[in-house]
Amino acid sequence: MIRIALFLAMLLSLPLFTANYAAASDAVPVNAALKKQLLGAPVYIQIFKQERKLELYAQLDGEFRLIGSYGICDFSGGLGNKRREGDFKSPEGFYNVDIHHLKPDSRFYRAINIGFPNAYDISQGYSGKYLMIHGNCKSIGCYAMTDGYMDEIFTYVQAAFQFGQRNLKISIYPFRMTDANMKAHKNSSYYSFWSQLQPGYAYFEKHHQPPNVVVNEGKYEVLQPLSNTPLPSQLAFAPMK
Repeated sequence: MIRIALFLAMLLSLPLFTANYAAASDAVPVNAALKKQLLGAPVYIQIFKQERKLELYAQLDGEFRLIGSYGICDFSGGLGNKRREGDFKSPEGFYNVDIHHLKPDSRFYRAINIGFPNAYDISQGYSGKYLMIHGNCKSIGCYAMTDGYMDEIFTYVQAAFQFGQRNLKISIYPFRMTDANMKAHKNSSYYSFWSQLQPGYAYFEKHHQPPNVVVNEGKYEVLQPLSNTPLPSQLAFAPMK
C-alpha cells in the first residue's frame, strides 16, 4: 500500500515537459498519457556528448521506448573518455548503477552518480570520483541538466528502483555512433576506444534493449543473446564512494 501511494503521489506531481520524444529507433513516439503510465517501469539512459542530449527510455512490452530527450546544459573536456582525476573530462563508456547511486539531497539539486570508475576504467588505471548526472546547469566533469529536466529524470529512475529494477544501465557516447560519424572521426586519438563503444550503440538500435557489456582483457565486449531472452546484467561497477 505504501508503494502504491508513493507511485500515485509521484504520478500526480510529475510535470509534463515539451522535450523531443522522437528518435531513430522509435517508429511511434511515446505520447504524454503513456509516458505517465510508464512511471515505475524499468528505465535506461543514453547520453550523447556532441549532440548534448540525454535520452531516457522505459520498458514497454519487452522493448525500451524513448520517453524523453533532454538537452544537456554543460559537460567538461570535450569528446573522449575520462582518464584521471583532475582532467575535468566527463566520462564515456558503459556504466551500471543501483539505488545507492541516487542523491536526492545533492548540492546540485538532485544527482545520479554515474559509477566512475567502472571495471573498464579500473583496468586502465583511470581515476576519479563523484562523476554525476545532476541539476544546477553547471559542470566540472559531470553532466549538468536544468533542475526541471533533472527532476523528471530522477523521478523516473527512482520509481524504477522502487518498483523492482536492481541496476540502471547508462551508456555514454561521444556522438551517435553511426558508421558515417565513426568515419568522420577516424583520425581521432580516441578512435580505438570509440570502436569498443559502437557495438553497444548498434545493439540497442537493433534490439531496443540495453546492451549487456563485460570487460574482457581490458576492453569492452558486448554480449549477444543466444535467443530473444535478454541477458542478465553482467557489467561490474564500482560502489559509490
